[in-house]
Amino acid sequence: MYDVAIIGAGVIGSLIARELTKYSLSVVVIEKEADAALGATGANSGIVHAGFDAKPGSLKARFNVAGNKMMEEVCRQLGVSFKNNGSLVIGFDDEDKKVIEELYERGTKNGVERLEVIDSKRLHELEPNVSEKATVALYAPTGGIVCPYGLAIAALGNAMDNGADFRRCFEVKSLEFKDGFYEISDGSENICAKFVVNAAGVFSDAIARLVGDDSFKITPRKGEYMLCDKESGGIVSHTIFRTPSKMGKGILVSPTVDGNLLLGPTATDIDDKEDTSTTPEGLAVIANECLADVPGVPTRTVITSFAGLRSVDNKGDFIIDSPAKNFVNCAGIESPGLTSAPAIAVYVAELLEGLGLELKKNEAFNPYRTSMHEFRDMTMEEKNEKIKKEPAYGKIVCRCETISEGEIIRAIRENPGAVTVDGVKRRTRATMGRCGGGFCTPTIVEILARELGIKYEEVTKFGGESVYNFGKVK
Repeated sequence: MYDVAIIGAGVIGSLIARELTKYSLSVVVIEKEADAALGATGANSGIVHAGFDAKPGSLKARFNVAGNKMMEEVCRQLGVSFKNNGSLVIGFDDEDKKVIEELYERGTKNGVERLEVIDSKRLHELEPNVSEKATVALYAPTGGIVCPYGLAIAALGNAMDNGADFRRCFEVKSLEFKDGFYEISDGSENICAKFVVNAAGVFSDAIARLVGDDSFKITPRKGEYMLCDKESGGIVSHTIFRTPSKMGKGILVSPTVDGNLLLGPTATDIDDKEDTSTTPEGLAVIANECLADVPGVPTRTVITSFAGLRSVDNKGDFIIDSPAKNFVNCAGIESPGLTSAPAIAVYVAELLEGLGLELKKNEAFNPYRTSMHEFRDMTMEEKNEKIKKEPAYGKIVCRCETISEGEIIRAIRENPGAVTVDGVKRRTRATMGRCGGGFCTPTIVEILARELGIKYEEVTKFGGESVYNFGKVK
């Protein structure tokens, strides 16, 4: 019997779990996939928004600004890369200028600090590669960038280090409240908890319906992206937004915390909650709009494309409420959900306390976690010392990203351990280089099989039936 069960291991669910382990509680995170951060968290822009876009008085505005102020410290504690690079919303005409001035007023009401509306001269001093046709911009120095899946994995790992459990490959089929607790079933196994938090992303409406709440509907909004090689990462230093539309913040051009250049996303409402395919049409839109904003964007250096699904609800704001006894919804957490996540986690803990959950401080709670990229950030002398103690760190597996066997082993052994090739990728960046894993994947499969004690043919890309090998030919 757990005190709290959290459904969904994205950045929201993972940070809620971490927040709850600050108290003397038994906590379990339930995830239908083989790893954390495989939903919207695993495929988004990684932007820490300043908070000028959300409507004043909304939950989005409240938690965006609060989460922005918390993000740097949370990332420091969790060993996650964060850069306060600032953001720019660029405009090309008087109509764009009017929207930008409205964003400035909105941001000021929301409490965003140091916002400025700047002219063409200042804009091009900050970003020389932005189109010469851009005449105005909103400058938000408090904007930043982070690795979204890195943050979720680190938060969940820290929660587990502090006593939380993680149940992967457990798809919730039923929720029944009886005798003062919930019985959560996947059809073959049950998990029992006194309180439940619904952080199931695009599936949060389906989970809510299991407790009789049909007050909202989630529509997946597909966003396609292109990722450029690190040689292109320096073309801009700020996150560059186009003036937004009703469908979202538009196509962006942004550096990533790992030194790549990210282009996208598109915004297309779809019905299929698992359709993360990319399309030639979507990628063409990205290329055309990015080149209009930053003409020097080298689309020839694109090394991969991908798509994510945003959780868009029909109410226009985050849904954080309690529609049933001892049950909390965290639904419709689209952009700026990543930025808002640390603040939402604190709020959900307060909500649960209001519902009767006792929050007694956990004196043993340790908020810190060593960076997964600790080895690559060491000096040469420090690396040599590490290799002397653990020779696996001297064996390079992924040449593109210079990832060692020692780092891969650590990713498998450390909470929440990687059990797939993509799990290793998200923790270490192995397979994320130019070759896309063409050289290192067989070795990673061998290491996973050895570490997990399974057959070589049983190792998968991302779980389920995504196997690499069906048998040996010799």
